[in-house]
Amino acid sequence: MAQELTKQPVGYQWALPENVEVPADELKVRLDFYGQSVVMYVVEKGIITTKMVSAQDVALALLRDIPLGSGVLPENTLWWQHRQDGAPVAALWRPPQVWPAALQLEPFKPPRRFKLPMPGLIFICRPGSPPGVVAVKRRPATPEEPIYCAPLYNVHPGGNTCPGSHKYSEDISKIPEEFFTAFFTQSLGGEVSRKFGHDLLKLWESIDGKRRYPLRDLMPCGKVANLLK
Repeated sequence: MAQELTKQPVGYQWALPENVEVPADELKVRLDFYGQSVVMYVVEKGIITTKMVSAQDVALALLRDIPLGSGVLPENTLWWQHRQDGAPVAALWRPPQVWPAALQLEPFKPPRRFKLPMPGLIFICRPGSPPGVVAVKRRPATPEEPIYCAPLYNVHPGGNTCPGSHKYSEDISKIPEEFFTAFFTQSLGGEVSRKFGHDLLKLWESIDGKRRYPLRDLMPCGKVANLLK
């Protein structure tokens, strides 16, 4: 399909000052982005051809000249992503262990201290941001493995967390431990226990000081594949 493109100096064209003795920079390719499509115009030997392209085609073409890599990843990284909003995301695995936790349910009173055995946890981490967190019964090896509600305060049913006043590190390797050093303050809804339902306090009191979390008590909330979206 042949077509004439405008030569007028509009927003997508540019030129050097006339007194600069440099040959004109000829238009070779132009992309027009519409609401539902992307049209590419190719100019070669005075002939203009057009074709529809996808946003993915454009991105891959540009990435050929841009080195893209994760660098050295933190220990126990399950996967790394560069999402549509431009933020790098890493999923960090923490095996079953006993975590210290401070619960501040009433203002101006000392927090209650717990030593909580937790199942394996997956933290979805971005630099300087509160993590997402879900529980698993074992370190996942496939996207089809189930995930469970993290039996913790400050966690929404979908796994997003409320940071409160805590400022998270730009170093994502520190975020899981920072999550447990911040005060836990509120239950954010959803059943997190087969035995205690919504009552996180009773659950914490029942496991405080023990060595292992009762895995049968976990409530399912999806698959690992849900975290990859």
